[in-house]
Amino acid sequence: MVDTKTQETVREGAIYGQITALGHEQLVICYDEPTGLKAIIGIHNTVLGPALGGTRMWNYASEEEAITDVLRLSRGMTFKAAISGLNLGGGKAVIIGDPKLKSEAFLRRFGRFVQSLGGKYITAEDVNMGTQDMEYIAMETKHVTGLPDVKGGGGDPSPVTAYGTYLGMKAAAKKAYGTDSLQGKKVAVQGIGQVGKYLVNHLIKEGAEVFITDIFEDKLQVVAKDTGATVVDPKFIYDIDMDIYAPCALGATVNDETIDRLKCQVIAGAANNQLKDEEKHGKLLLEKGIIYAPDFLINAGGLINVYAEYLGGYNRDLAYQQADKIYDTCISILDKSEKENIPAQQAAIEMAWNRIQAMGKVKLSH
Repeated sequence: MVDTKTQETVREGAIYGQITALGHEQLVICYDEPTGLKAIIGIHNTVLGPALGGTRMWNYASEEEAITDVLRLSRGMTFKAAISGLNLGGGKAVIIGDPKLKSEAFLRRFGRFVQSLGGKYITAEDVNMGTQDMEYIAMETKHVTGLPDVKGGGGDPSPVTAYGTYLGMKAAAKKAYGTDSLQGKKVAVQGIGQVGKYLVNHLIKEGAEVFITDIFEDKLQVVAKDTGATVVDPKFIYDIDMDIYAPCALGATVNDETIDRLKCQVIAGAANNQLKDEEKHGKLLLEKGIIYAPDFLINAGGLINVYAEYLGGYNRDLAYQQADKIYDTCISILDKSEKENIPAQQAAIEMAWNRIQAMGKVKLSH
């Protein structure tokens, strides 16, 4: 059943325009009146394999905003899987509403929508969704990853995501400074959720000077106390004297306003869709000489982790070994960006598409 409010709010042409522009295969709008579930599943590309991507729950300002988010996120998952050498396509799901709405019935109903896609989409955890939520979803579908350790799953993927982000940051630092050492570097981490916290630990351990910010003051104080990181007001995070900016919250923080304020030489963080306008802001960073580590590459650790679970016989050491490759891949992309004088994000997308097209030819029947 399609939510009638969605039909009223979002013009059909706008939806198809976005799908066409971003190259999606499918957009699924899910609605369940008894539980109040409103969810959208975006399937971008399944050439390499089933579309695997997490489900996030967010109180979006509008249904248009939710659709735009799921389309951008699912596209990013296609590139993330391709450039990481995984045999997966790109997908993502968003659930609209306050996370407090979650209940067993609510989540199991979402699981039935996932099951109805017959394995074309595989879900996992994302913002405001945890391993217990995945357990409920798994009661209605086998097409789910991110289950707890005790259930034979990979558990929380955040440590692997943070590790890959850390390696990508080191690769970008090597390009900018000639060494990948982060000792003494001033790093601003925006957003200290699970991934941000683990990233801060890596940075502190290496001797970086870390500044942290978040919209949740209680989280900030805990991390500051545990690590010695300096707390910065969210309004001023773009203005501080820093070497590296690490966006680890929501996307689009690299935009017209912030690029003019940033004093860093490197941007490397775990957030998805950091560039508000991929083409425009990628070029602006190139012109300003700021090294940008493509987000969908260096935050791929979480996907690598759930892919290891999806294959069966989960082994966390193997997931970390796969994540180790992020460093060399990031160096290759930054070299390509420099050699061809193109934005790093463009270089990364080209590399991802090259693999998708090559594997698509392998799969052609003769």
